[in-house]
Amino acid sequence: MNEQVWWFVARSSGIIAWALVTMSVCWGLMLSTKAAAKATQPAKILDLHRFFGGLAVVFTAVHMAGLALDSFVHFGWLELFVPWKSSWQPTAVAWGVIGFYLLLAIEITSLLMKRIPKPVWRHIHRTSLALYVFATYHGIQAGTDTGSVWYQMAMLASINIVAFLVILLALARRGKGGGAQRGRRLTPVDSNAA
Repeated sequence: MNEQVWWFVARSSGIIAWALVTMSVCWGLMLSTKAAAKATQPAKILDLHRFFGGLAVVFTAVHMAGLALDSFVHFGWLELFVPWKSSWQPTAVAWGVIGFYLLLAIEITSLLMKRIPKPVWRHIHRTSLALYVFATYHGIQAGTDTGSVWYQMAMLASINIVAFLVILLALARRGKGGGAQRGRRLTPVDSNAA
């Protein structure tokens, strides 16, 4: 077996996890703005949003396992789970660790959504944008593929799309008649009616 296989697993799964977080955030923002409501059924968008979020957890776990098994840079339990314990790119890795905890909090509370107060779920779910920022910063600063043109283009495209959707959401919430109903986020309870 190639001794670099775990490094390749860590790199590729990290990129895939970031892409899945990006897609989940984009679908979530489209649900919030109702931007895609006319193009497709909101329940289908919600299903994709959930699917991408769940898969992001899986690929993040693979990313972390690849780092732990790789011999190029030593990542033990402390480096993987405690921010600023890594001697390699400590700040960038710390944002990845913090992003991991946000991802877990978002996914666990989403699975328990019917059992926890809706305002609690909503506040935690809104940290998805912070998760995206942390994961993107982690990918730009700690990613070893940053010199690649395709990687730079993917990052730039992602940042622009998410920024556009955030601006669209802000405008939708500020628009006339933007009461609680207009800026309201679609939840699984709502999707049953859709």
